[in-house]
Amino acid sequence: MPNQPAPLRMRRAILAAIMTLAMPAAMAWTSKPVRVLVPAPAGGTMDVMARVLAEQLAADLGQSVVVDNKPGGGGAIAINTMLAAPADGQTIMVTATNVLTEVPQVQKTPYDTMKDVRPLAAVGRSRMVLVGAPNLPAKDLKSLIAYAKANPGKLSFASYSAGTASHYAGAIMNQEAGMDLQHVPFAGSGPALAQVMGGQIPLMYDGMVTSLPMIRAGKLQPYAVASRTRSPLLPQVPTFAEQGYPDIDFSNWVGVIASAQMPADVAQKIQSAVYKAAANPKVRERLETLGYEPMPVQSLQDLNQSLHAEYDRNAGIVKTFNIKP
Repeated sequence: MPNQPAPLRMRRAILAAIMTLAMPAAMAWTSKPVRVLVPAPAGGTMDVMARVLAEQLAADLGQSVVVDNKPGGGGAIAINTMLAAPADGQTIMVTATNVLTEVPQVQKTPYDTMKDVRPLAAVGRSRMVLVGAPNLPAKDLKSLIAYAKANPGKLSFASYSAGTASHYAGAIMNQEAGMDLQHVPFAGSGPALAQVMGGQIPLMYDGMVTSLPMIRAGKLQPYAVASRTRSPLLPQVPTFAEQGYPDIDFSNWVGVIASAQMPADVAQKIQSAVYKAAANPKVRERLETLGYEPMPVQSLQDLNQSLHAEYDRNAGIVKTFNIKP
């Protein structure tokens, strides 16, 4: 986190972990059913993750935990629903950080995600990965860049939406590697990946959660992971940083958020309950199967600061590269 010594962050994380593991069911924040909003349709990866968490929370709390899908509007419908409900812990939301730190950069919303929303727990991380059509002759990033330069104006890259990290990564890489790949935005990873696997579009910067099954099936070839360290889910794939492009560092976490009006003691209890549920071996195994990397426990303060840092970085990218939706 910016401006925080590592020992201080470690002490906070250790304290939060102790509180999580020590939390008995009697410390549950509610004796009523809980509604978990999801800004995505039923059946998608985020929905599956929410249901895995909800099932374990229900078992731990001894209360009904109901998933309520509210897709649409780049997450605005779900966030508006959450903010309209009492901030008493009965309505929480499972979402990815792009809804909070990317969408508001290019889409007007009736709320300010940095002021009206409180992150409670980051459960799983999905790193970005550059993938290509299986018939592309380039088999590594260096040869891919050379191939793009040898074919100016002929190649393009897909994103899962304009104005997102999937778009940012392509814009930055074009500049830093001296390429001129054209951006082709899609409404989600599914249709974009279909075009890449079919060879109609050669490349895509995508979240690992959606690309990983296709990579493992040999339907996509991975070129680089957008992080400083290799992913344990794709340990054989080098990072952009390893190959000289440390600015290509993008990932989203998925976790639980609530209204910023929620009392601090309720927020702390919910965080402890969520981290306890996420630590269950069956839950961890399921999340890893979905393509998420488990995340360490973070304090409420550290989580909030990291979210603000991500938002500010994205704002800078949007301004520098004149990113439009």
